[in-house]
Amino acid sequence: MTTSRRALLSGFLAMPLVPLAGTIAFGQEAPVLPLTRACTDGDEATLAREAGPFFKPNSPLKQDLYPDAPRAARITVAGYVLDGRCRPIPQSLVDIWHADESGEYDRQDFRLRGHQFADEQGRWWFNTVVPALYPGRARHFHFRVQRPGRDVLTTQLFFPDEPGNARDRIFDETLLMTINPAGDGQFARFDFVV
Repeated sequence: MTTSRRALLSGFLAMPLVPLAGTIAFGQEAPVLPLTRACTDGDEATLAREAGPFFKPNSPLKQDLYPDAPRAARITVAGYVLDGRCRPIPQSLVDIWHADESGEYDRQDFRLRGHQFADEQGRWWFNTVVPALYPGRARHFHFRVQRPGRDVLTTQLFFPDEPGNARDRIFDETLLMTINPAGDGQFARFDFVV
């Protein structure tokens, strides 16, 4: 039996984050997940990337974007917002936007766009859909992340094992999400270091 996205998200939310000598230790019952490479490297922040032509300010406060494309394949994207010493940054703004199941961006309204604030442990998540490919780009999500009172990080996250990654001029392997299959879609993980 394959685990659902909801069960994977519940497991993610149940994991305690404990700073320990510059690293993150997870509770003994929870599975150990790989740390964000940049976080373990010291002060190196998540790589910035261009916003692209389809960013719109003032996205709605919402985590569940999948109703905007009910027939598309579902994915939950989750992670932490951390500083360079692997400490969580609560109340960081996390904004997402991406193409739909046909490779189109909504330019009129806020379909497949939303934002939220990281919780007290620095966690964030969105329930959305897998974006389709469109000419010239690998499959990706756009993000803007801002810790309180600081500059905005604009970046893009990519899917592993995509044939278009090598041809995409914006792609960088440090921006790959870790993706696991779920019974009702996929569960992706990425930790932003800002």
